Amino acid sequence: MESGEVREQLAAAERGAAAPYVEYPPTPWWYAPVVGLWAAGMVGAFTWWRESVALFLGSLAVLILLEVLFLTWMRRRHGALPMPGKGTPPPEIAVLWRRYFGSLVVVVLVVAGGWLLGGVPVAAALAFVLVTAGLAVYERRYAKAAAAVRARLA
Repeated sequence: MESGEVREQLAAAERGAAAPYVEYPPTPWWYAPVVGLWAAGMVGAFTWWRESVALFLGSLAVLILLEVLFLTWMRRRHGALPMPGKGTPPPEIAVLWRRYFGSLVVVVLVVAGGWLLGGVPVAAALAFVLVTAGLAVYERRYAKAAAAVRARLA
């Protein structure tokens, strides 16, 4: 086998490994705000923490059920697309995933600070704004990273 053939086979293997990360349907426009609302709901559920255990646990159960249904829908829609943190993505996407998880820590700290300074309503509002904006930025950056992977492997 000639070295050109070997290089082409390696490139084909790399394209195949990258495919689940770069071949996917576009994210619907409502994705980021819905996830932001869900995050705000999770924080907002703590309004009932000391008032009513039944309301607190019931609201958490509903939000967890909604999350399971949403993730099931996403898995069906995206097929084999790995979720962040799973698999071995191309380098362009791996960098983005590390930034994503680092940003989550910052969001949690800001929301916790808002909770301490302004209570649950402030924390819920911060969760909505930060998660919605953060996901919108992440989606744009992911699309650019996926395009860069496709261009590199073309």
